[in-house]
Amino acid sequence: MRLGIFGSGYVGLVTAACFAERGNHVVCMDKDAAKVERLCRGEIPIHEPGLDALVARNVQAGRLRFTTDARECVAHGQILFIAVGTPQGEDGSADLQYVLAVARTIGEYLDGYRIVVDKSTVPVGTADEVKAAIRECLARRGAAQDFDVVSNPEFLKEGAAVDDFMKPDRVIVGVDGDRPVKFLRQLYAPFNRTRDKLLVMSTRSAELTKYAANTMLATKISMMNELANIAERVGADIEQVRVGIGSDSRIGFSFIYPGCGYGGSCFPKDVKALAKTAEAAGYDAQMVRTVDAVNIRQKQGFYGKIRAYFGGSFEGRTIALWGLAFKPNTDDMREAPSRIVVDGLLADGARVRAYDPEAGAEARRIYGGEPKFAVCASAHAALEGADALVVVTEWNEFRSPDFELIKRSLKTPVIFDGRNLYDPEVVADYGFEYFPVGRRQGRSAS
Repeated sequence: MRLGIFGSGYVGLVTAACFAERGNHVVCMDKDAAKVERLCRGEIPIHEPGLDALVARNVQAGRLRFTTDARECVAHGQILFIAVGTPQGEDGSADLQYVLAVARTIGEYLDGYRIVVDKSTVPVGTADEVKAAIRECLARRGAAQDFDVVSNPEFLKEGAAVDDFMKPDRVIVGVDGDRPVKFLRQLYAPFNRTRDKLLVMSTRSAELTKYAANTMLATKISMMNELANIAERVGADIEQVRVGIGSDSRIGFSFIYPGCGYGGSCFPKDVKALAKTAEAAGYDAQMVRTVDAVNIRQKQGFYGKIRAYFGGSFEGRTIALWGLAFKPNTDDMREAPSRIVVDGLLADGARVRAYDPEAGAEARRIYGGEPKFAVCASAHAALEGADALVVVTEWNEFRSPDFELIKRSLKTPVIFDGRNLYDPEVVADYGFEYFPVGRRQGRSAS
């Protein structure tokens, strides 16, 4: 099939590459000319395992190309995907200016029947707004072209997006008529080989499903963090509690790992947006608001532990930070717990030596003008001259470190572990003071 995709960001690029990999001919449009040039040269602007090879292979095969020409994208695509950003507005709601700008662009160039697909994460009712924007442009042109607007939200985990797209748990398709369904079934057939994963529903139900899924997962994380905070105060071990409740098949083990809070481009934004959607509909979604509030408190509370240990002052001190991305296998630092830690340390006078396997360049972009912040080439290099180690991201290379080397490198043998990577007794045996989340705080005998 011929597909046009507006937006070459995280969602747009993965969508374009994966559809092309299954034999479709895809034109991916972005108005950022420099970005399009880089993509045409095979330079991928994000870190996502397997994506670079996928893009290169399909560009070489002629199934995928990039352009800044919106008219070309509309003319090419039988199905047009809107995959642009929906940043958080000042009031917490999703900002639809880019989505509606694409809708108007489609309306300007529409020359025959098209299916317009909202792939971006958008509030309930956005399909109606997209439809109205296209119709307004068609009316201004005096054109009477037919089209349908479909909601087809993405469910891609950063760090596993290619696999998630290629092997989806489900494909949500929101429609308000039968005509587009056969085209979407044909498009997704190669991803549907083992069973029918296409779930057809109304557009508003599909839009809410995306927000509901992310909020449900965020709720499990915040609930687990609340339990961890209780465990710390009553002398329980949250790891033992986690195994105890996860063994209940009604709860399961997914998303019940306590830590220093969730981040990224989806959960924080989508939880806030769902609360604003409820508010606009006249309902106070107290639990949804609390999920967000607990997450913010968790991030701040983790930094508070570090600050309290050093008496509120870091003058003359250096802190080693392992992990900057909000999760492993990505370079995304949006809403990352590391941002709260780094910002707090710098504000309180500390020097920060940070290491992340992928997010170093992004950290330099954010903190490039800060003289007390340094991105190091390795985890061991970050330890040089440091007074303490803070672990924020659970990269695999941090899971089995050389504790003897860490102790020799640190001026103070203390570890603050925001991801509960280590056994408190083992760390204490090496002579460290150890501050995990919701577990017994390992204190050395020395």
